[in-house]
Amino acid sequence: MPTWSDVLRTAAATALALSVTSCAGAGRTASGLEWADCGDGFECAELAVPLDHDRPDGEKIGISVIRLPASGERIGSLLVNPGGPGSSGVEYARSARSAVSEAVRDRFDVVGFDPRGVGGSAPVRCLPAESLDAFIGLDGSPDSPGEVTALEEGARRFAAGCQARSGRLLPYVGTADAARDMDLLRAALGDDRLTYLGKSYGTQLGAVYADLFPGRVRALVLDGAVDLSLSPLEMGAAQARGFELALDAFLADCVKAEDCPFEGSAASAREEVAALLRRADREPLKNALGDGRAIGEAWTTLGIITPLYDRESWPVLRSALAEALKGDGTTLLRLADILLDRREDGTYGNQTEASLAVTCVDSPFPADSRAYAAAARASTADAPLFGAFVAWGSLPCASWPVAGGAGEKIDALGAPPIMVVGTTRDPATPYEWSEALADQLSSGVLVGFEGDGHTAYLTGSPCVDRLVDEYLITLAVPEDGTRCPEIE
Repeated sequence: MPTWSDVLRTAAATALALSVTSCAGAGRTASGLEWADCGDGFECAELAVPLDHDRPDGEKIGISVIRLPASGERIGSLLVNPGGPGSSGVEYARSARSAVSEAVRDRFDVVGFDPRGVGGSAPVRCLPAESLDAFIGLDGSPDSPGEVTALEEGARRFAAGCQARSGRLLPYVGTADAARDMDLLRAALGDDRLTYLGKSYGTQLGAVYADLFPGRVRALVLDGAVDLSLSPLEMGAAQARGFELALDAFLADCVKAEDCPFEGSAASAREEVAALLRRADREPLKNALGDGRAIGEAWTTLGIITPLYDRESWPVLRSALAEALKGDGTTLLRLADILLDRREDGTYGNQTEASLAVTCVDSPFPADSRAYAAAARASTADAPLFGAFVAWGSLPCASWPVAGGAGEKIDALGAPPIMVVGTTRDPATPYEWSEALADQLSSGVLVGFEGDGHTAYLTGSPCVDRLVDEYLITLAVPEDGTRCPEIE
């Protein structure tokens, strides 16, 4: 599922689409990258890579790249990825002045790229905007045979649309292919070894790179890690529990605030949220945007989930829930649109399509919808609000036209120390995932942050910021198991 931080931490959202276009138009040379000014101190280029890495002299696709040159004595390049899968690294790098510390920007060129299938890099496309609206609006926690059938048919239409529009790309958009692109980019940038900051799904990309090229790693920070040992449905169940934990943290904070729409305890507030979702399932909430979308349970759920990614957005969620409890779901719908990269004109970026395309090809998914139904039932025991919604969310992978990967073991044997950062109440990548990835990596070093929100670096913890900066700049490795205290 795409991450809230992937979108919100990019400040100038309307300008970012223009930056992708600028990057796509830049040229290249045989020896590396040909950079062109693309505004605000950034330079853009395009890197040609093989569509199929097993055929390096075959068809090529272009990878959109952007950099902010170092302001001081340069060590090399810092590649960054915000996660997703499906989120634009070009857009994320455009926010480098807030996403990467001044100390790191002084010593490194900050380099972002759109992974293959994403944004400006041979983007996957599946459905027109109106059809995407309908697909996303399907009841993601079906409680009748008819709703299950509608969800199954919608998932098949989505997968068929991806095959019809992007079938040539689909076998080659997996994380291992993107990691190989990243190594070609490292070489084109002139760096002997990779320095990298990956968040959320970006931790999977970084871990796979380290496993493929352990001797080419300089320093990797994997923030908000993914547990690569889990099956897809196990991962969904854990993520659903993470959203429930984050909701509980939000409600515990909300009932102390003057503008909280709930009275009484956090437990009673949770019951009101559950009742709101049941109400939206029966009868859509009001939509003042005038775009015809019915704000049913799916859009309402997405609107609630979105601001849970970032504690700074909790006041917005309080306001959105206050309106929704009165029958107006417009603000929740706007929040969901941010998560899904739906624009005011009704068009979408390709985040949703790319996310499923990468997810479905990376892992082996069940082909029988009964497996998703069973996972949904099991998940509701400890994730009653979000368990079924998350479990059914990967149903398009059941009929995906390309077989999923085998889920091979990752250990990056031979790599230098790799820093894994986890937040204890992270809604999208639960803390135990960071613990697990640090254990799986032969040189993994875990740093924990006692706090809320998705990912930890530059989200308010001076302790995490200091440890990451020192590691990236000087290669000083923190003690494994270090815990940074909660922000007061």
